[in-house]
Amino acid sequence: IPSIIRADVRPYQKTGYYWMKNLEAYGMGGILADDMGLGKTLQSVMYLASLPEDSLSIVICPSSLMFNWKDEIENFAPELTCTVICGIPEERSSLVAHAQKGILITSYPLLRRDMSLYKNLQFAAVIIDEAQNIKNSTSLNAMNVKKLQAKTHFALTGTPIENSLSEIWSIFDFLMPGYLFHHPKFITEYEKPILNENEEKLHQLNLRIRPFILRRMKKDVLDELPDKTEEKILIELTEKQKKLYMAYLEHYKGELNLDDDEFIQHNQIQILSVLMRLRQICCHPATFLDNYDGDSAKMDLLIELLQNALNSGHRVLVFSQFTSMLELIRKELDNLNIPYFSLEGKTKIDMRNQAVKRFNEGERSVFLISLKAGGTGLNLIGADTVIHMDPWWNPAVEEQATDRAYRIGQHKNVHVIKILSKDTIEEKIYRLQKKKQSLADSVIDVKSDLLKQLTKEELMEVFA
Repeated sequence: IPSIIRADVRPYQKTGYYWMKNLEAYGMGGILADDMGLGKTLQSVMYLASLPEDSLSIVICPSSLMFNWKDEIENFAPELTCTVICGIPEERSSLVAHAQKGILITSYPLLRRDMSLYKNLQFAAVIIDEAQNIKNSTSLNAMNVKKLQAKTHFALTGTPIENSLSEIWSIFDFLMPGYLFHHPKFITEYEKPILNENEEKLHQLNLRIRPFILRRMKKDVLDELPDKTEEKILIELTEKQKKLYMAYLEHYKGELNLDDDEFIQHNQIQILSVLMRLRQICCHPATFLDNYDGDSAKMDLLIELLQNALNSGHRVLVFSQFTSMLELIRKELDNLNIPYFSLEGKTKIDMRNQAVKRFNEGERSVFLISLKAGGTGLNLIGADTVIHMDPWWNPAVEEQATDRAYRIGQHKNVHVIKILSKDTIEEKIYRLQKKKQSLADSVIDVKSDLLKQLTKEELMEVFA
């Protein structure tokens, strides 16, 4: 394992790293298809850290995950150089032009616009995250990643096949072109016979692709995992969200005199309401703006996480402190025909108990819960995944909510995901929270001396 890695690497993650290095040594590539929460990103960072110091590699991922990749690389291997290719076209062009070594991070949509910037670059490795984005071999996503020149190719996905065998062909066409023949021959040779239940052809295809796909489920590595794994996902606001956030921030900064200790002392409720409004924008501006017709980065990511989790047989609790956010999530799930239970403060006791009982017995796979209403007193061991849509600044409150699933009687590992918006007060207060745990109570609990432990300098940093 590269000495620069700063992580507690588990045995199965070492196996994944050795597998990647072994394929690289033979000039081959592969699909790391581990279940969500098993550390595909860490294994990939270990691999990237093992490459020559003067080499250049690239990671392509969904737009919402670009800065999460940067954050993870900086956490696990702070000595590595990584650059997110973003901004206006001129900025992206300059960033690529000046990249000599390290890791570039870009998104599928930006790659489509910037292909000309990469045509003369030779990469040590190309890693595509959420590789189901190239499942359609005729899509621009697929065609563009296949044009990148690299010594080694790896694909990361928890769902290598969603609908048809042609999806696996498209990923292999990126990894090792020709290994599964041209597409028409693959259809004739494998896809059609297998659809007609030809066991021999299925066996042949399995033999052919097995060495190049590594997939471990949580239950397979249960002994190596802790009872609970936690993951922070850092995402960037969409353009519409960002403009709205900045407009509100500038407006509020004009109203708040944060240089004045006396103002801070006598206007704590006003400061709290400003914090609340900015956090709502991070979740989804439609939580308080009736006429907002834009998108939300967190909503897009949540739907992606839920679909991946459900496809892998997981059952999920989704917590938000905003009932208006839960209402928006309900509408999305209804549109996608994903059945769910829902619990808020107004939910009657008998309906609450009935929903909990039915969920624990295996009915439906998603439970939406208001943090205040369902953060305590519920036993939801039917779930093995917990998603926190918005951070509650008192970690104990989040912990209590997580413990709805992680409690006596739970036989599965619990995967906890916390979604934070990059370059917003969410990220800043999260950092402060880590540095000074007492911040949690002082920001949120209006019964206590609000903000009393948040210094003027820290408060100004939050609004910077």
